[in-house]
Amino acid sequence: MHLQSPAVTGMAGVPEVFRLAVTTLRSVRPRPELTFEEVRPPQRLAPWAYALTAEVTGPTGEFATGRLIVLHDPEKSGGWGGELRLVVYLQAELDPEFAADPLLTEVGWSWLTEALEVRGADFSALGGTVTVTSSVRFGDISGPTRSHELELRGSWTAGSGDLAPHGDALCGLLASAVGLPPVGVTTLGPRRGDTHA
Repeated sequence: MHLQSPAVTGMAGVPEVFRLAVTTLRSVRPRPELTFEEVRPPQRLAPWAYALTAEVTGPTGEFATGRLIVLHDPEKSGGWGGELRLVVYLQAELDPEFAADPLLTEVGWSWLTEALEVRGADFSALGGTVTVTSSVRFGDISGPTRSHELELRGSWTAGSGDLAPHGDALCGLLASAVGLPPVGVTTLGPRRGDTHA
């Protein structure tokens, strides 16, 4: 991942904390199953913003996408409890058996909290939602008859400008969503209920 970000390229006066945040986030090297891409961030959330997307396919074919947005607004730093606010969005396909788990929303939220904690990310004021949906297709429409999806939205304040652990946490979140084992570990079957990746 070495692309120029529209948020920082060619702009004079980029705040140092934001420059450090982007530089350290760009240093993250995702595991081979994941792909990262820098994208144009939302324009109205903060004066300074940076965003990247990630995709991953799990061992049994489940697919997940994620987005991580970094926001810097000196005027909101007091309300945020810090200078940098991060926003994450995850959308993941689910197999029917896993989708029926009554604790799935709690498990989905634990993917994020544990990913941040295990990687030593310095964060506070974490909040968000997890939504599970099931769809049934009728008539002349392509795709599987039934599909299930988990959507997670979360945000938190970074304790420092070093966002490498937060980028690593995004990798862990996506890996958990599709049932990837820890790096270097091979499994013989799916591990859809595992919250560690």
